[in-house]
Amino acid sequence: MNIVLLQAEDWLGDRMAVLRDRRAVHLRQVLKVAVGDSIRVGQLGGLCGRAVIEAFDASGVRLRVELSEPPPARHRFDIALALPRPKMLRRILRQCAEFGVADLHLIHSARVEKSYWQSPLLQPERLQEALLMGLERSRDTIAPRVHLHRRFRPFVEDQLPGICAGRPCWIADWGAPLALVDAPPQPALVMIGPEGGFVPFEVQLAEAVIARRVSLGGRILSVDTAFTSVLALGLGPGR
Repeated sequence: MNIVLLQAEDWLGDRMAVLRDRRAVHLRQVLKVAVGDSIRVGQLGGLCGRAVIEAFDASGVRLRVELSEPPPARHRFDIALALPRPKMLRRILRQCAEFGVADLHLIHSARVEKSYWQSPLLQPERLQEALLMGLERSRDTIAPRVHLHRRFRPFVEDQLPGICAGRPCWIADWGAPLALVDAPPQPALVMIGPEGGFVPFEVQLAEAVIARRVSLGGRILSVDTAFTSVLALGLGPGR
């Protein structure tokens, strides 16, 4: 935990907060903080800063908080990702928060198992839990917005142009003539398919509406490797 994230229910007043859950346990048992120590904190969805340990008591850890720093810049890519299997999705959500992605669109595709949409991980509280792990690791306070799209064609035809809002839309497709690394370094949305990639109809539809094919190199990549490769290529502020 590289930042302690504060939520609305933690506040006692304008500058005082108390932690009563796993964060308090982490401070006591892992970081072994003492009264008077300073730690990095942030308001979930807001500013970052520092807090001084004021006291330990039976109810938890009391903090005096000063928030004055903006959160890190957002990643220049938004992502539209074919819904992966649940075990992989948890890791991807955490990485999405670590990289500072603003919007993650989880979409259906012909090669996505319909059962994946029944995963408990897609419940709002479970999504939030996975994203918080990434925020805590990367010293960020702004969680990615996660959008669920259960039908591919309506997503591409009805929503994708508005989502891109004038930005390029890249669709990862092995063998494409343009490499993402050579694409203009500007804000964009990148579409990443499931294991085996998007089927030809999906690529053609996306191209017909707005997308342009890009490759991620000469190797066939797994979904999680492709995901982190795309985000690594797009590092840097883009908004």
